Parts: sequence; structure tokens; C-alpha cells
Amino acid sequence: MTMQFPFIPDDAPFNEDQRAWLTGFMAGMSTRLVATGGQADASAGLLELDILVGTQTGNAEGVADDLVAAATEAGLNGTIHALDDVDIAALAEMERVLIVTSTYGEGEMPDNAQLFWDALQAETAPRMEKVNFAVLGLGDTSYDGFCQAAKDIDGRLNQLGGNRVMDGVWLDVDYEDAAEEWVTESLTTIKPFGDQTVAEAVVPVAAAKREKSKWNRKNPFPAVVATNHLLSGEESAKEIRHFEFDLGDSGITYAAGDALAIMPINNPKLVDDLLDRLGVDAGANVGGEAIHTLLTNQYEILTPSKDFIWRVAEMAGDDHLSHIRENDDKEALDDFLWNRDTLDVLNQYSKVKFSADEFVSLLRPLQHRAYSISSSPKEHADQIHLTIGTVRWKAYQREHGGVASTFLADRVGEGGKSGVFLSENKAFRPPADTNAPMIMVGPGTGIAPFRAFLQDRRADGAQGKNWLFFGDQTRAQDFIYETELAEMQEQGVLHKLDLAFSRDQKEKVYVQHKMAEHGKELFAWLEEGGYFYVCGDAVRMAKDVDEALHDIVAEQGGLSADGARDYVANLKREKRYLRDVY
Repeated sequence: MTMQFPFIPDDAPFNEDQRAWLTGFMAGMSTRLVATGGQADASAGLLELDILVGTQTGNAEGVADDLVAAATEAGLNGTIHALDDVDIAALAEMERVLIVTSTYGEGEMPDNAQLFWDALQAETAPRMEKVNFAVLGLGDTSYDGFCQAAKDIDGRLNQLGGNRVMDGVWLDVDYEDAAEEWVTESLTTIKPFGDQTVAEAVVPVAAAKREKSKWNRKNPFPAVVATNHLLSGEESAKEIRHFEFDLGDSGITYAAGDALAIMPINNPKLVDDLLDRLGVDAGANVGGEAIHTLLTNQYEILTPSKDFIWRVAEMAGDDHLSHIRENDDKEALDDFLWNRDTLDVLNQYSKVKFSADEFVSLLRPLQHRAYSISSSPKEHADQIHLTIGTVRWKAYQREHGGVASTFLADRVGEGGKSGVFLSENKAFRPPADTNAPMIMVGPGTGIAPFRAFLQDRRADGAQGKNWLFFGDQTRAQDFIYETELAEMQEQGVLHKLDLAFSRDQKEKVYVQHKMAEHGKELFAWLEEGGYFYVCGDAVRMAKDVDEALHDIVAEQGGLSADGARDYVANLKREKRYLRDVY
């Protein structure tokens, strides 16, 4: 392909040197445009900017994408790196660094940041005097260790001599508007720092901004619930349901590994009971809205907020609650709140009274609940399937239910609508190499993304071997998707299926025990380039599975404990050990 430019007329007001330079410049632009498909190279003539991302569910990655688009317009060439992909020695040479990271669990690093953090906090970490940086943390104030991962990285970089160009910013779940402001401010602030030399003096062309879906937390798509049926047996101790959402004309596209966010509506009975307890009329005006509407659609009324608990402690004069507050005793607070909702707390302290305005001021915004998608768009392009355990419990002479799970199970119904939006998770995908072995550990509802992965591979005609570890309490009542899995085995899609039903024998058997039982073959699959995935409970299961994996690697690989840690760390580094845990 040859790109032609208008010729330079003889009477153009240029001397010979200027004419020669302009001719050469145009020739260079022709080459550049050919190489970029007719578009000027947007990174030419820009100052370098490194954007480091730590993410568990994709929110931080979305902010990083926004940074890249805005950086080009600001004269910066933004390059995104997952934190675990960053070599610490290379970091020490970066001159403009913006870090966006979420925090996982109770103040822990997200999965794609732990190796980075281990290297950064090591005694051997290099000095960071060349590094000019700013950090944005995404978190949830309802958890201890709010934005702790971001705070730790910010503090350590500063300790190593890095230049913090602006104070760290720590954002709660309602982060979008503030994150947009931070993007603009951080780019303006960091640009003057570091080397101001650019590779080529070419006028930059603004990069196209990332096209965002119009459906989000503030504007969810009203999806029709086409299917809502019980998966677990009638006598199961659990209630696991299969949901199918029609995407209609939403334009929503998804990939196996993504999550669907549900915007729930609070249980109307709980709303009414709260208003009765408060002695507040349903139509009482709070900020221009009826309180009944606010409590139904906009505020979290099931899980008590810390602000609410501390105010109750103050008003009730309760020594136990006051002691918890004064000592910020997390364990004692968790014990107190076990099985209690906001109404239970109010009922316990009958003398505590709130006005409508004060009560609402102590609540947190009602948040979406994100669930791993259990379908592949390659087989269900117009639908998204979810596999959800309905949360129910009885305590303090009352029936309780999970906000989103009972909303879907009880109050939407087939043919009803639920507000939804997509939550991308680019860090949790089936192997791009369809010949690579895939090992999946997903007990209970943790099977959800792996049903999607298997559908993906079936649609692709992938040749890679697939191995699923699944389990729950009893085979008779809790073997969800049994028929589908059997069909996949018959089709040659699912090559190995190991089951662990904990209560079908005297000694409890879990997925990690099945892993150990087949340790030799599991290690062989890893040695063949296999990918290892985990989905489900982070508190116990994921930790037990991780420990089992280390033990298998040590035993089968003939490695020391340190050697096994290095082996597993390398799996993470190669993106072959991936988790979707909660």
C-alpha cells in the first residue's frame, strides 16, 4: 500500500532546506500511516506513562482503560501493566507511574498483585528515586482494611524513595464519578515530572475513548428473567437455582469468565417492619423522596453499617457495644452481628429512636451483587445464565434472606425483570491456547464459570483436555448440572470429573482431598502446560485448595517448600493459576 500526499508546488514559500525537510517528513508520515492502517501513530511524540493495575473483578482495569484514553489527549503514552507482570528492577526505572488497585478480602492484595507486593516489600527491593507516582485505591468501607492494598503499595513506594506527586485517593463502592476526577487530576499532575524528551516530534492524534456500555450501576438494563428453576434437590440443605436472563436489544456482549451484576430491590416486608419499628410514616420526606422508596430501592437495610452500629452504641449506652467501638474490635463486632440484620439491632435496643433523616444518614447505598456467569456466549449469545445459592436463615424469631438471592428467587419470577449490567473479568478466561489442558476446581456454585468454560471449549472444538473437581454435601441432593456434565463426558468435552460429596461417608471428603488423591496426574497436566482454575469460597475452600496444590507440586516435583512456592508463583506469573473467589 502506498499513501500519496499532495505535491509541493514550486511557488510554495519554502527554501530548499525547508522543502527537503517537509518532503522527508511526509515520506515518514506515509510509512507511519501505512503501518497503522491509515491512522497516525497516537503514541508518537508522547511522554511515557506506565499504568499499573491490581484487580480482582475488573473495576480497576476499567479505570486503567479510561486513563489510557485520557492520557493520549494529555500528551502521554499510557501503557497498562498488570502488577504481577511488573519486574521490580524495571519499576525503578519508570519515571511516571499511576497505580490503580482494588483490595481483596480483608485488606489483602488482589490475585494479580501478590507477586508484585512480595517483591516490593522484600529487603532486596531497589530504591525508587526515579519513580514519580500516584495511587488510586478502590475498596469497600464495610470491610476492614479498606483500600489496604493501595495504601500498602503507596506507603512502600514512598519508603523506597519514590516521589508521591499527589496524595493517595481511596474510593468506596460508589467510585465512578470520583475516579473520573482522579484520572484528569493525576494526568495533569504527573505530566511535568520525569524526562520531558519524546522520541519523535509528531503531533499526536487523540486515541479513541473506550466505548462503555450504557448499562451500569446507575443505569441497569431491565433484563427479563426467562428461567428460574431449582437445581438442588428438595431435601437439600441448600437452595441453588439456575437463572437465565434475556439480553434482548441491550447490546450487552460477554465472555466466559465475566460476571453479571444484579441490582436488587429490598424485601418490602423488611422495609415495612423497619418503618413500624422506627415509628416513621412510609411517606415521610427525606431529601425530596418518600422514605419507603429510599429504603426499598436505594439503601442497604439488611447488613448494619458501622456508622449505624456506633450510633446505636452511643445512644443505647451499652457497655459491650461501646467497648467494641472504642477498641475497634473486629472479631467481637463480627460475633455481635452474626445472623443479625439492621432490624434485629433496633429490636435489641428498644429505647433507641431515630428520626427518618438520621436513620437514612446512617445507611450505606444499596449495592449490586455480582455473580459469575455460567454460560458461554458461543452457545447462548442472547442470554446470560447464573447459578446462585439462595441465602436464607432464621434468627431472633424472624426469617431472614439474602438481598439479591431472595429478590431473584422469590420476588422477580419468570417473565419478571431485573436490573443488570456486565462486570468484565479479563483476568479470568479459558486458555487462549485451545490445546492446553484445563483443570477446574469449583465446588457448589463455584461450578458456574466452569460450565461456561466447558461450553466455550465445546463450541470451539478445542482439543485440550478438561478436568473438573466438583463437590458439595450429598450426591443425591446437591449434584447440580449432573445431566449436563454426563453429556459433556460422553461428547469427549469433559475428560475427567472428580466428585467430593462431604456428607456421603463418615469422613468428610472435599475437593482438595480429591486433588491429593490424583496428585501425580494433576502435576503431569501442569507440566504439560495446563491451566489451574479455582472458583468459590475464599475463606476456607480456596485456601485449602492452594495448600493442596503446593503440597502436590512439592511431592510430585521433588521440590522443597520454597521450590514449590516458586513453582506456583511461576504458574501465577504465566497466568496459568487463576482464581475467581469471594
